[in-house]
Amino acid sequence: MIDAGRNARIIFFIGRRSVSSDPNITMTTILDRLFSIGPVRKTIWRLWYPFLTRRIRSEGVLFLNYAFQTEPSVDLQLLPEDEPNRACIQLYHHVASQAELLGKQVLEVSCGHGGGASWITRTMQPASYTGLDLNPAGIQFCQRHHHVPGLTFKQGDAQNLPFPDQSFDAVINVEASHCYPDFPGFLSEVARVLRPGGYFLYADFRFRQSIPGWESAINAAPLKVVRTRDIGNEVLRGMDLNAQRSRNLIRERLPGFLQSLGNDFAGVPGSRIYSALQTGELSYRSWCFQKS
Repeated sequence: MIDAGRNARIIFFIGRRSVSSDPNITMTTILDRLFSIGPVRKTIWRLWYPFLTRRIRSEGVLFLNYAFQTEPSVDLQLLPEDEPNRACIQLYHHVASQAELLGKQVLEVSCGHGGGASWITRTMQPASYTGLDLNPAGIQFCQRHHHVPGLTFKQGDAQNLPFPDQSFDAVINVEASHCYPDFPGFLSEVARVLRPGGYFLYADFRFRQSIPGWESAINAAPLKVVRTRDIGNEVLRGMDLNAQRSRNLIRERLPGFLQSLGNDFAGVPGSRIYSALQTGELSYRSWCFQKS
């Protein structure tokens, strides 16, 4: 069994020592190197997300994804309590509105802190909506904060979905699959739990060197592409809208040696992720798939 606390302390201690001994090395650089060691990637994310939840749960952060802003902007009618999260909600709206969810049974894989799950359930009115996430602290956060009829949360692994075959009419996955060591295996699991005719509504990003493998897995998946779109410009505009709030949160809630990683995670202007999206080194896309 993984001792998350102990392993987190080891990773953060290595990061702190490396950053302090060489100012040109950041925690992000260290994690990039560790990500290249296959299964280590999943362990790092298994440690990072509970750590992050504990750091920011008192701030009531409901979304862990980047954001989306069209030009002109989408005129979504939001409740006052949803308005601070408009840019993140707009990303969920873009992804989820690609198929009719009214009266459907929907699964979101890697639901984070549940903000998207809550908003979709309240506004698109599926018959049921299940939010699944590997992070047990995140699931506890969701269960405390989101009390919506038809919405439930469950801890579980995206690559081993704890549901019978053909359980759902739609599966949603927003900005999470880059964390999975076995992306083709995840797509197979999505196809397994979808009913015939069901939809997989998906958005994520990859760096340039990873795009061929990403596209190859998608082309080989047992799912038909209904539509796809590059949404990098919309995501950049969304990052701009969230920038000040993200900077404040990072400065207040993360220790100094983790703030470069926090900036990347939040996509603030000037971060590596933001710059890569500007230059085309990073591609952010959305898809609508259908199971035959």
